[in-house]
Amino acid sequence: MTTLRGALIGCGFFAVNQMHGWAGIDGVEIVALCDRDPARLAEMGERFGVERRHADAQALFAEGGFDFVDIATTVASHRALVEMAAAHGIPAICQKPFARTIADGKAMVAAMEAAGVPLMVHENFRWQTPIRAVKAALDAGAIGTPFWGRFSFRSAFDVFSGQPYLAEGERFILEDLGIHTLDIARFVLGDVESLTARTKRVNPAIRGEDVATVLLDHKSGATSVVDVSYASRLSQELFPQTLVELDGSEGALRLKADYRMEVTGRDGTTVTDVSPALLPWASRPWHNIQESVAALQTHWRDVLREGLTPETSGTDNLKTLALVEASYQSALNRQTLRPDALIA
Repeated sequence: MTTLRGALIGCGFFAVNQMHGWAGIDGVEIVALCDRDPARLAEMGERFGVERRHADAQALFAEGGFDFVDIATTVASHRALVEMAAAHGIPAICQKPFARTIADGKAMVAAMEAAGVPLMVHENFRWQTPIRAVKAALDAGAIGTPFWGRFSFRSAFDVFSGQPYLAEGERFILEDLGIHTLDIARFVLGDVESLTARTKRVNPAIRGEDVATVLLDHKSGATSVVDVSYASRLSQELFPQTLVELDGSEGALRLKADYRMEVTGRDGTTVTDVSPALLPWASRPWHNIQESVAALQTHWRDVLREGLTPETSGTDNLKTLALVEASYQSALNRQTLRPDALIA
């Protein structure tokens, strides 16, 4: 089949993973790069052998010659770039967080729908091998009907050294990490009817919150807790692992440290190693996330080739974005909120 040609906008810290991922997928080639920083643009172009380089996104779109765009910039530019893609009829992947506001997100979705081209959000955590294994076990009825869950990411890893801007925003952990964990909760236990959240800033050197706890009432009837922290110094540093606990009518499932999944039913406990693959370009401990990037990108290739609806479409991700926004409002006002009301 014809090779899909892509353009990448944004050559920052995480985009290197995206470029490696694209390079390893059959039938896809990144043919153009765009970044306002000349040094980053040159470095990425030389590293991956991409000759077409632009400092301006409008010039990139005007020249054309690509079948999709991968937007790997920070959130402030997302709406303008997605709407630019829509204006040119170009399918787009957009990095998370999808939008600064729900209104921006809805406008982006509407623009792409009007253009008749797909929009997918780069929400990679649900594509991690261990998370897919948890969902597969649940769908297979391994523990019956789930009624309780916990999705936990607790660490003291220094994320600020590679991404110093994370320390500067008024919002931090819910918008950067919690968005992933909340999306996992949605993916595993379904959409959310109501939530209550609490946040805290422990690290005095940052502006935003670095600890958050969210209680979710799922429409399925299950209750779950999402807890995230970058202030937890534990005996074992588990970054970037998400731990999962699920209790069901017929048993229990635990995704434990180092990708050990235990499923307990009436006949005993089964232990499975659900470790992610260490791709040739990946490095520990990041390999879990790096593999999920490639998995998401492979799905995107199939979306474009087969006319599928993206699993993490803009429409779907609005529901996750609503969980983040509702969590901030709940923590501020000490209220229980219905996230669907924010996107109605």
